[in-house]
Amino acid sequence: MGQLQQYFVRRAYRVSAANPEESYVEFEGVVRPSLFLAIFLLLLAAIGILCLALVLSILLFSSSWILFLPVLLSPIASIFYWRKAKRLETVTLRIEPVKDSTTSIHQSVVTVTAHRDELVQLQRSLLLKSAE
Repeated sequence: MGQLQQYFVRRAYRVSAANPEESYVEFEGVVRPSLFLAIFLLLLAAIGILCLALVLSILLFSSSWILFLPVLLSPIASIFYWRKAKRLETVTLRIEPVKDSTTSIHQSVVTVTAHRDELVQLQRSLLLKSAE
């Protein structure tokens, strides 16, 4: 459990709730927006609007630059993403003892409930195996 707690503290999570009797710990952390994704969305929006303007200029037989003016609105996609992408993420850890009747070895199963991407990163860094 200590190794898992250190892992989540290193990833900027903080303990928000803990219950030692039930072997339960809850972490909270803020997921920041990605600068790469914001720039990528800006480029996609600009290319999409530019293509639309090009098609409209061909259909309307117009070579007016006014049809290409909406391309200047493409940064709105990045601004919208940047404001909405920041979110609070919750991770819960629960340790459940498993008793094997054939041997006297007591094992524990750690149940981690989190976002899919966080679980994949956890498995990669700590070399854990999934119960699935």
